[in-house]
Amino acid sequence: MKIYLTGQNNFGNRGCEALVRSTAEIVRQMIPGAEFLVPSADIFHDSRQWPNAEAAGVYFVPVPQVPSRFIQWSRICSRLPVISRLYWPVLRQDSDLPPGLAEADAILSIGGDNYSLDYDLASLAYFVGVAELGLQRELPVLLWGASVGPFSRLPAVEERMVRHLRKLTAITAREQHSVNYLASIGVSTNVTAVVDSAFAMRPSHVDLSSFWPMPYAGSVVGLNLSPLVAAIRARAGKHTDFIDEAVGFVRHCVRERGMAVLLVPHVAPLDGSEHNNDEVLLARVMARCGDLGRKIGIVPSGMNAEQLKYIISQCRYFVGARTHATIAALSMGLPTISIAYSVKALGINNDLFGHQRYVLDTRELDTRTLCAGLNTLVLEEESARALLSQKIPLWQEKARLGASLLAKACAAKTSMEIG
Repeated sequence: MKIYLTGQNNFGNRGCEALVRSTAEIVRQMIPGAEFLVPSADIFHDSRQWPNAEAAGVYFVPVPQVPSRFIQWSRICSRLPVISRLYWPVLRQDSDLPPGLAEADAILSIGGDNYSLDYDLASLAYFVGVAELGLQRELPVLLWGASVGPFSRLPAVEERMVRHLRKLTAITAREQHSVNYLASIGVSTNVTAVVDSAFAMRPSHVDLSSFWPMPYAGSVVGLNLSPLVAAIRARAGKHTDFIDEAVGFVRHCVRERGMAVLLVPHVAPLDGSEHNNDEVLLARVMARCGDLGRKIGIVPSGMNAEQLKYIISQCRYFVGARTHATIAALSMGLPTISIAYSVKALGINNDLFGHQRYVLDTRELDTRTLCAGLNTLVLEEESARALLSQKIPLWQEKARLGASLLAKACAAKTSMEIG
């Protein structure tokens, strides 16, 4: 059984890596011996990041390029949205088939939020196109642990997506708001509520001694910030320097609360590129806090997703911008503040806690809101830990629901072929 994972293209984003690792693990528990064809834009570095990937059934294949006609169409639609009603680009079986797809017995569309308007229309249309190729080849095609939509601001796109979503073998939605949205547009019969598979990813032990802030046994606040947060703040009219605000929060933790701070990058391109690199941003924070000595530390480069999950688990509290950094923290039972730049953080917190008290709006992020968020965690630490202790084991089981749907779909396909 070979399963093609569309929606992934590199492990520089440790969230993508966490999705691939956890998906492979939970699917193989249900389908022993399953193999995974994982698109990679940088097979050399991704293979170094996971040197024993083949033991887990994971084989990297070249990531396909989005055809130029998709990009041109997306640019036209950004100026003339009506075009999306008149024309929608499709992939061709003869010339656009992604490497590895011809060998696949099933397709999982992963990536978390690829089925949304968070990116450009070219990306959305491309991932829809890959799924449609699979359906034409009569493969089971599942949207895997996804946030879906909303597409409401582009009615023509929403109409097109409704037709597509209804054709999928199964949609496993990772937040209730996605389930509700799908129902509101008439997509429900093939929808199952699940949990992001990364909740079930196992941590991998790391020696902390070289970088852990002192005192070693004290209360440590894990802090993940991203360049995306800085960009969103600026677009929202927040003109104060983002590094200044982050440094102010670190100093508050150390000087006012007697805590240490560990800076935790979660997206860092494996080829060393500085674009969209948490390490670059957090290194600037670190440089501005040199007078705090060993009260502040930073996770060194090169850690994989499982190692980062272990490192995060050793903190007492966590504040994170990257969704899968916060998933790592929550799944290990840590009281966590999520810095929200999309509906993902809101959905996870609503489903897990039933409220949004542990969510900070990226557009309002500054020293004051960060300090207020940490104060909420401190005051509610006991109740938050108790709830997580109760719910996380249930969520980890729920993360495995999609694997049973995939197994049933593959068994049904095999039965039809034999019959």
